[in-house]
Amino acid sequence: MTDRSGIFAGDNPFEIARAWLSEAEAAEINDPNAIALSTVDADGMPNARMVLLKEIEDAAFVFYTNYGSVKAQEIEAAGKAAFVMHWKSLRRQIRVRGRVERVAGEQADEYYASRSLKSRLGAWASRQSEPLASRATLMAEVAKVTARHGTAPARPPFWGGFRIVPSEIEFWADGQFRLHDRFRWTAPDDSQNWHVVRLNP
Repeated sequence: MTDRSGIFAGDNPFEIARAWLSEAEAAEINDPNAIALSTVDADGMPNARMVLLKEIEDAAFVFYTNYGSVKAQEIEAAGKAAFVMHWKSLRRQIRVRGRVERVAGEQADEYYASRSLKSRLGAWASRQSEPLASRATLMAEVAKVTARHGTAPARPPFWGGFRIVPSEIEFWADGQFRLHDRFRWTAPDDSQNWHVVRLNP
């Protein structure tokens, strides 16, 4: 047993994560669901970038992207990823590491349909991570796909989601004199039998 109470209390890390995100949505000015997503390339060189977390499922964290992007290619090659979610307003963060699988089909279709029309058309127009001659070139491509797909574009076949199924989740909260509170949850092999330990700051 660990001496968890207050914001750390509970037996389900996904419920704790949802509660923290809900608090952040009331406190953060911009993008409380932003995560710093980390991947590695074929040489083991790490990459990091900000993306938006779109759902905390019962056993996973979901975000969406272009499957042709560098992040997607690195994720699919490695089959694993990590992210950190940090809220300056709350002085808290959540770190996650785990295996990754695609989110496609109806779930991806529903999320895509919920986006603004311009965002949906932008997904068609952008060859994410590839070199771009100019912004004018991009806007010309947006005009082309708008004419082609109209006001109800279907989800592009090269665009969808990723589900990070964690084997490790860490909850961190700022403490006085840099004596922070940290709890690491681990559950190897997707067992959901979580083991929790308190870590030194």
